[in-house]
Amino acid sequence: MVFNSWQFLVFFPGVTALYFMLTLKLHKPLGSQVFLLAASLFFYGYWNPWYLGLILFSVVITWAGALLIERIEKGEKIEKGTAKTGAGKKLVLGLALTLNLGVLFWFKYFDFFAETWYTLAGLLGGVRETAWKKPLEVLLPVGISFYTFQALGYAIDVYRGAVPAERNLLHYALFVTFFPQLVAGPIERTGHLLPQFKGPQGFDYDRVTSGLRQAAWGMFKKVAVADRLAVYVNAVFDAPAAYPAPALALGALFFTFQIYGDFSGYSDIAVGTARILGFDLSVNFRAPYFSRSLRDFWRRWHISLSRWFKDYLYFPLGGSRNGWAAANLLITFLVSGLWHGAAWHFAAWGLLHGLLQTAERALGIPEGRGLGKYLQGGLTFALVSFAWIFFRAHTLSDALFISSRLAALPLELAGYIKQLPQTGLVNMVRQAFQLGGSLQGVTSPIPQFGITQAGLSLICIAALLGADWFIHTGRVRVSRLSLVPRWALYYTLVFTVFLSWDRGASLFIYFTF
Repeated sequence: MVFNSWQFLVFFPGVTALYFMLTLKLHKPLGSQVFLLAASLFFYGYWNPWYLGLILFSVVITWAGALLIERIEKGEKIEKGTAKTGAGKKLVLGLALTLNLGVLFWFKYFDFFAETWYTLAGLLGGVRETAWKKPLEVLLPVGISFYTFQALGYAIDVYRGAVPAERNLLHYALFVTFFPQLVAGPIERTGHLLPQFKGPQGFDYDRVTSGLRQAAWGMFKKVAVADRLAVYVNAVFDAPAAYPAPALALGALFFTFQIYGDFSGYSDIAVGTARILGFDLSVNFRAPYFSRSLRDFWRRWHISLSRWFKDYLYFPLGGSRNGWAAANLLITFLVSGLWHGAAWHFAAWGLLHGLLQTAERALGIPEGRGLGKYLQGGLTFALVSFAWIFFRAHTLSDALFISSRLAALPLELAGYIKQLPQTGLVNMVRQAFQLGGSLQGVTSPIPQFGITQAGLSLICIAALLGADWFIHTGRVRVSRLSLVPRWALYYTLVFTVFLSWDRGASLFIYFTF
């Protein structure tokens, strides 16, 4: 089930009420922990019960593997300090990595690499490309990339000695399957989340109200902002050849905010619902579109994944040592791109970010002051928005086509502006951005998205950016507002979500990863 569905609106209050009742009635936390695990497995199995076997397989393999690694380390079977001990630990870790990544590869990447191989073979004359037919085409298990990385992070941490192996399978299973962050993160670290499952979490009014505020704000981001922008974005990216350059540019801009509203909205709901239950999840976003560099952007965007790749891939490759910083950075971002999706346009998106960061580091541009910091912020935002085209496009060729068409944007805009005396401002905007109606050469107008909808979308974007500015600069805290403005804000937020709910329970974008 998804957060923005009536099923979840029934599921979560019921789970919360029963969970608090169990924590109050039972003297030991075992009953409430078993109930929370059952609720988490039901939440995940609601999509496809058969895929519960995959997540439980990952849980058991990494749990048992970590215990064996620690046992070897302590010398319970092999004398500690010998070369054999290190080899045994590596063998167990390698087996856990292979089994988990093997499942991920089979479901997510087999078709992609097989098709790429046959295409290359066809180009080289070995196999006819037309002979290729996908052998799998199975449904990708929801959230498999997220829970696989979280489980593997635990196994690697135990191998490194950063955390002790968890002997209680129930606690570890909760760590991997905890439903608020199971499907799309944050990807939690062992030392932060796992210890929280060891004790009972009782009802706390301040914590519950804080969680409700954050979950409501996340729902606003998803339903009122992301889903509204999706109407325009989907139309433009589904048929880019049918739209002029201004419409393509607006579609790219709208997607920049759609994916932020969608993904950070999910994270806010996840953090908020977990907080209601008494658990603290990691912050996953910190006003990323106010970044002043690409490096700064990745400190603010999908923070848990950025840290995962830095600690478990970039540093093991060597980081910035021995003059290999650029190569290691490019490899890390290439893998990050493919983690998001098994397609070349995702790989191109990752490589583009890697190249931009490499150039940024090579130039060594100091942080600007005064007007300079705003220019750096504007340039960073423009580069990030451009890179999102490769992320959103259906294929690499579509992304390259849209990029090439944007080169004509100034000339096309100038042409529309010249027609302003004859068409008027409203018609000029409709024609340039294809905002509904069949007008002068419009071959595929965007349905149900006129100037009013575009205006509302821009207002929602402004609200999103304004909230980021006030919240993350610490200038305004909602909980500290006086009674009247605070509740006026609550009612406005809930009313806006209610009005926007008729768009349906659309999936979150990151559910596909």
